Order: sequence, then C-alpha cells, then structure tokens
Amino acid sequence: MFEFLTSTFTDFQLGLLSFPVLLLLIALRVPLAAAMFIVGLVGTYLVAGNMRMMDSQLKTFTYGTLTNYSLSIIPLFLLMSEFATRGGMSTSLFKAAEAWLGHRRGGLAMAAIGASAGFGAVCGSSLATASSMGRVALPELDRAGYSGALSTGALAAGGTLGILIPPSVVLVVYAILAEENIEKLFTAAFIPGILAMLGYMVTVSIYTRMVPGSGNALPRMPYRDRFQALFQVWPVMLIFALVIGGIYTGAFSPTAAAAVGVAGTAVVAWSKRSLNLEVIKEALLNTAQSSAMIFFIILAAGVFNSFLSSAQLPQTLAAYFLEADVSPWTILIGMLLLYLILGTVMDSLAMIFLTVPIFIPIVTQLDFGIPQAEIGIWFGILVLMSAEIGLITPPVGMNLFVINAMSKGVSIGHTYRGAMPFVASDIIRIGILVLFPSITMWLVRLFYG
Repeated sequence: MFEFLTSTFTDFQLGLLSFPVLLLLIALRVPLAAAMFIVGLVGTYLVAGNMRMMDSQLKTFTYGTLTNYSLSIIPLFLLMSEFATRGGMSTSLFKAAEAWLGHRRGGLAMAAIGASAGFGAVCGSSLATASSMGRVALPELDRAGYSGALSTGALAAGGTLGILIPPSVVLVVYAILAEENIEKLFTAAFIPGILAMLGYMVTVSIYTRMVPGSGNALPRMPYRDRFQALFQVWPVMLIFALVIGGIYTGAFSPTAAAAVGVAGTAVVAWSKRSLNLEVIKEALLNTAQSSAMIFFIILAAGVFNSFLSSAQLPQTLAAYFLEADVSPWTILIGMLLLYLILGTVMDSLAMIFLTVPIFIPIVTQLDFGIPQAEIGIWFGILVLMSAEIGLITPPVGMNLFVINAMSKGVSIGHTYRGAMPFVASDIIRIGILVLFPSITMWLVRLFYG
C-alpha cells in the first residue's frame, strides 16, 4: 500500500491528502494527538522512504518540545485557573457587577458578562470561566425572571472571554506554534477583549428591547452598597495588576508572572477557607492531566507539521498565493471563514493546531498595509476570536453544553437560539478588527514601539 501511495502521489499531494485522513480519524473518535501523531509519522515515512527520519523526529521532537521553557507557562496558568475557580472569585465579581448594572434592562445578564471578563483576567480558560459563572449567575438570573435563552446564551458567550482577555492558554499555544512573542500577544488581546465584553453587553441591551420581558431590571442599589460590593473584588484586581501589569512593565516574564498569579490565587482561596490538602491534590491532578494532554498535542503537532514541511505543503501554498492574482484580504477572509466552519465541528485548540502552521507562512508574506513584524500578532488575535466563536456555535459549542447542562428546564434549542445574537456580535467585531488593524496593534505599538 505504501508503494502505491508513493508511486501515485507527489509529496505535495500526500500533504494535501493528510488533512481528509486526519479529519476522518478525528470523526472516528481517535484523540486529536494520536491522530496527528499517526498521520505525521506515516507521512514522514512516505516522504523520506525509510524509518531513519521518523526515529530522528521521535528523539529530537520529544526532547526539544518538552524542554521548551515557554511551555512551563501552560501548567501555571491552568493551576491559577483551578485556584481561582475554588477561591470564590466568581461570586464577588458577579455581585459587584450586579450592584452597578442590575438596575438596567438586561442588567443582570450584562453583570454576568462583565464578571466573566473579570474572571477571565485571572483564569485563562473558557470552560472554567463559563462553568464558574454559570454556578453563580444562573440561579440569580432565574430568580429575576430572565428567559432561559438569554440567560444561557449570555453566560456561554461570556465564557469565551476567558480565552480572549489575557492571560490566555490558547494564546500561549498560538505563540509557540507561530513563534510569536507571548507578551506582545497578551498586550494585543487586551483591547479586542474589552470590545468583546462591551459588544456582548450591547447585544443584551438590544435583545431585551426586541424581546420584551426577557430581562427585567432590578431595583437600583444605593451607591454605598455599590462601592462596598466593588471593594470585595480587590483580590482579583490585585492579582490582575500583578500578573498583567508585571508583564507589560517588564517586571516579570510571562512565566514568572504566571507563578505570581498561582501564588496570589492560592492565597485568596486559602483566605476564603476553600483550600485544603484535598482541594490542592485535586487541583494539581487536574492541572497535570490538562497539561499532559496539551503537551502531547503540541508534540504530535510538531511531528505532523514536520511531515507537512517535508512535503513542501506550506512553502508551495505560500508561493502559490503570492503568485496568484488574489487580494490578500480575500485570502484572509477565506481563512477566517474556514475557522467559522471548522468551529461548528471542532474545538478551538484542534483548529489552531491544524491550521496555524499552514496559514502562518502564507499570511505573514502578504501585504496588509501594516509592518510585516505585526502581521503574526494581528492574525493571532483574529484566529483567537474566530476560534472563540466555535465555543458558542452548534452543534459542538462546548460552552453551550456546559451552561445548558447547568440550567434546569432550558432546552438545548433555546440555548442555541440565545447564543446566535452573540455570534453576530462576534462576527461584527472581527470585521471591524480586520478593517482596522491599528485597533489591535495600538497598545503593542505604545508599549513596544
């Protein structure tokens, strides 16, 4: 069979053929890492014609990947998320946002979105943000008479802020794959993250006016109570200032800042008496399991991408698009549309691992009217936002399933419908940031020149 493949297809064609084979394996429920590993090794054997290159890859990739210092930031941010979830930070954030926004029409849903943004600033995980805020906000939204569609849709969308507002594990993975600066990516993500939060709040406001009775206003709270509730979130603000402020000012490297964040969230969780030996063991075990999964995927992606490089797939595609009479903007929009399509059947990490090594060599050679050194960062934010939409689009929107499972009496169909206005908000925001790259790059240029 191997002789048939090598005699029938060129190396480039074998590279193209690997994608449908990979998607087939994933559809057959083969884990992503195993599927990429198998296809990468077999493809390398077909291109090289012997086992020596495969043996060399297994040695060099394993050591080179798992000893990469940048990877140490991933388990630290994951552990930070575990402690933040157990430290009750989501409750104080929601209560503070409720105090300031609850009196508006749809204000409680806006509060849930604002609290999700705050929690994402010390979490870095979409699913953790969605589940934590769901436990806190869903009962309150239900008692206030909010419709199930708006409640679940707003919380699912708010959860996506966990990977957009830095720190973000997905951004770290993108930085490693694209060989971009983590600090600059975190800086670039800040304004799009704020725009996402504001866009979701505007969406809630429009929704409650178009669907009367879906989100009733609560009584206005006195300013004394508002400031008292706001004071309760000082631990979150302090941790965010230490972690992100330390990175932006150069006081900490991203890895050191993550370690500071772990220590800070652990202290907060301990002060709230929610941290004991059993909880620490569980948090460490969850972190180890998630880290091992991500590391194995990164290793498998390295093997798969090495095969693609040996087959000259990225280089050939990049040369083709550069020589073709196609607008760079058309190519970019086509890539982003592909993310929207893939997001309906794949999770964000899988999309990034599969596409970024192919797209980066292409997009960084195109002319978008901005310095070439900025293209990889700008494109990374667009990729992150496009992948984030996949978390709230059926049929495989993970945030939708997490929130719907926590909401009693709300059908998955209602949750799907409730999420659609937020998907529209995401698409509008991506369109704005595509047309105006300077919005994304403004803080990067301010801090790094």
